[in-house]
Amino acid sequence: MSALALLLHDRGIAVRGSDRVSSDFTETLVRRGIPVHIGESEEIFEEAVVYTGAVDHDNPQLTAAKRAGKRLITRAELLGLVANTFPRVLSVAGCHGKTSTTSMLAHVFDSGNRRYTCHIGGEDLNFGNYKSMGEEFFITEACEFQRSFLSLHGEIALILNTDRDHTDCYTDEKEVLEAYALFALQSEKAIVNADDRYARKIPHALSFGRCSGDITAGRICSDGEKYRFTVFEKSTPMVDIRLKVYGEFQVQNALAAYAAARLAGCSAAEIKQGIESFEGVGRRFEKIGEFTGVPVICDYAHHPKEIEAALKTAERICRGTVRLVFQPHTYTRTRDLMSDFVRVLKRAENPIIYKTYAAREEFDHRGSAYTLVSRIPEAIYVQSPEQMRRRLADRIGKDDLILVLGAGDIYSVAKSILSV
Repeated sequence: MSALALLLHDRGIAVRGSDRVSSDFTETLVRRGIPVHIGESEEIFEEAVVYTGAVDHDNPQLTAAKRAGKRLITRAELLGLVANTFPRVLSVAGCHGKTSTTSMLAHVFDSGNRRYTCHIGGEDLNFGNYKSMGEEFFITEACEFQRSFLSLHGEIALILNTDRDHTDCYTDEKEVLEAYALFALQSEKAIVNADDRYARKIPHALSFGRCSGDITAGRICSDGEKYRFTVFEKSTPMVDIRLKVYGEFQVQNALAAYAAARLAGCSAAEIKQGIESFEGVGRRFEKIGEFTGVPVICDYAHHPKEIEAALKTAERICRGTVRLVFQPHTYTRTRDLMSDFVRVLKRAENPIIYKTYAAREEFDHRGSAYTLVSRIPEAIYVQSPEQMRRRLADRIGKDDLILVLGAGDIYSVAKSILSV
């Protein structure tokens, strides 16, 4: 939402915001001259109100806006309207990797001095969640939650993966795949992950993958979990790329960005330069400080596959024990993917499970953090920063690493327990 507010502000449109609590995002908006009200009691004078899918339908401000006859626009609808003002639109979808891949693409277009605007769901470490260098290309994340990405039409639809998620919106895998197929059809060309058994069945102009596809990676090697590899286009070696970010999964993201940029007309050389300039995104395997001399790394991982990838990366760079802290995000996701969560969390030694971040949902004990802990005998449940601090202090060793995972408020909780 804040990126869209900045974009509209830059176009001379009067924007005012409201949020429940202050944050880095709201402070950025205020610094840029956009008023932000904290709380839900302010009267709305504007003609149109934009709201996210995370807002309850009985939200007081939303209810007041309805009574006053204001025009109500969802975030997804606004994103679609904005995208339609650009001649060329690149939309990045998938359960995992959207933010990193979208940021990589922004760096590629920056390196090539292209006229582009990017809209990112996270914070690129160099330019945040929004950057505008012109209005030929619009590069945006395309979120599958509540089928939001179906508001986007454009030139290229990039599908990173089709893993099941948002079980509060999709009843089964069939619905998920139907939504991704519709998303692909709404753009002129689609790019799919050839390693994803469902995505590769979607009609496409180009594919990428570690193991198969038009764009592949070879000669892969790692230096402290930062990977370098050769990009092949249909078996022809093109460029060598050295990543600055941690994790083998970033190779896949880089291949996806490469494929999209090539289809958009970028050269292999400028793609290499752009991807190699990418230094990461906040909350994506980000070192935020130390706790009693031990490094603390935060990652947005809140899906079993993301947890597994982050944990594997941490294990490969840690000389001691990875001390895992995980906060479940929404009751429905935890409930419906419970067996997968249990499987990956059992991999860690005495994982600490923090109380569930409910987001938009009502309490459901079947998907609660406490229920999750009951399925993992060695897990430890905590519900306050002080409890977390004590549990970590009791177990930490000098060669250990603390890995904090989750998409809720666990990031700010982790920062609150850091040593100075």
